[in-house]
Amino acid sequence: MQTQRLTGLLTPGDAASPVPAAGLGRVHFTGIGGAGMSGIARIMLARGITVSGSDAAPSALLDELLALGADVHVGHAADNLGTLGPGDTLVLSTAIRPDNPELAEATRRGMRVLHRATALASVMAGRRVIAVAGTHGKTTTTSMLTTILRECDADPGYVIGGVLTETGLGAADGGGTDFVAEADESDGSFLMLSPDVAIITNVEADHLDNYASLADIEAAFTTFGRGVSTLVLTCADDPGAKLVAARLATPGTPGPARLRSYGESAGADYRLTDVASRGMAVSFAVAAQASPFGEVHAQMTVQVPGHHNALNATAAFAAAVELGFAPPLVSAAIARYRGARRRMEVKGEEDGVRVLDSYAHHPTELAADLRAARDLVAQPAAGRVIAIFQPHLFSRTRIFAAEFGAALGLADEAVVLDVYAAREDPEPGVTGALVADAVPGGRARFVPDRAEVVAVIAAAARPGDVVLTMGAGDVTMLGPRLVEALRGRRGG
Repeated sequence: MQTQRLTGLLTPGDAASPVPAAGLGRVHFTGIGGAGMSGIARIMLARGITVSGSDAAPSALLDELLALGADVHVGHAADNLGTLGPGDTLVLSTAIRPDNPELAEATRRGMRVLHRATALASVMAGRRVIAVAGTHGKTTTTSMLTTILRECDADPGYVIGGVLTETGLGAADGGGTDFVAEADESDGSFLMLSPDVAIITNVEADHLDNYASLADIEAAFTTFGRGVSTLVLTCADDPGAKLVAARLATPGTPGPARLRSYGESAGADYRLTDVASRGMAVSFAVAAQASPFGEVHAQMTVQVPGHHNALNATAAFAAAVELGFAPPLVSAAIARYRGARRRMEVKGEEDGVRVLDSYAHHPTELAADLRAARDLVAQPAAGRVIAIFQPHLFSRTRIFAAEFGAALGLADEAVVLDVYAAREDPEPGVTGALVADAVPGGRARFVPDRAEVVAVIAAAARPGDVVLTMGAGDVTMLGPRLVEALRGRRGG
């Protein structure tokens, strides 16, 4: 594996016996405004640990942490560490570069330096840990399972790479035995976790800035699965997840005590059938010949659109049942799930045009959400699907430009913004135009100036249309502005 960014920060042995959070001293987070980092910080604050941190720009998450008692700073500087010393801890993510001044100062002072994943393992120590891994669907599946356990009065701890609509939070400590966490494969840091139970939703090529090939990614997921003690639940419909499950089942190799599967495939232990879209919801049935409760038959509806979300909900249902929660309670709980922010999140409807926001930033994710949008425009009257896509990372744009174009071909019209750089430096010749040019039928426009996009779409959208803002960057800011522009168009 090419997880170069982790070198010197952690080793696979770190996960086996993490330092409990109470033993970390005072904790400073470099990059505290990130979804995962802020969640861990929130839990430490709830436990009375002294927390400080910094991020490159102000944000609502920084304001929330400040209100909870954290000492937060905008901008990275050695002075942000205050009086921290050898008994204290610096936590950072893969996005933090080796020359960061806070990392250099923490090293000089002899502080403990942990990657975010090892800090997550620390806050989960002593709990029954359920980790959700996979190239796609992690946040939604983690959110669904968290909702189920909350509705079943299990009061779980959780750390999600998004915000759960029901609570308005991406993390909470909870008072129960269970702790549900999203496991990040992007930099290989999920290998720092040793969960009791794991879900693997799918295994595809992505993050090829960190992995040499799909085979390298498959090997990483196999290693992750071998570190799970009790149960690994894999998707029987996904070739990559099936391959990992087969490797975990190899006699004489390390692995979990049990392997179970879910999906539409005939051999799935939890079989999904009768999937039907119902506006912003999807209904389906799940059956299992054997479970901790014997034979199971359940009919469910989940309040998020798309066939892929029926599959995610099946994973969450199967995991909860295998954890010992009664199927009728689980079925009722999944009906109360209300989504996670940026996962087909409705931003508003004006003049007959619905605006949704999607975190999709891989071709498979774009295709899944655009198919879900296609179901929406067919109800009650046919409309069009309009996609506004912002590519994320130069490396991903270069590698998957053709695949992004094919996925956007599922929309009736598409606007492609320029690349959101995130942690990468620009690459010559790599712009959003690579993606726009790959969309079949000339149905995409490359609009590098984001300020122009709202006017372009507001002029083009018609009653009955669904507009999706798509991408992992700041394209999410366009949704509310577009709703406002549509309101102004009708004079409201």
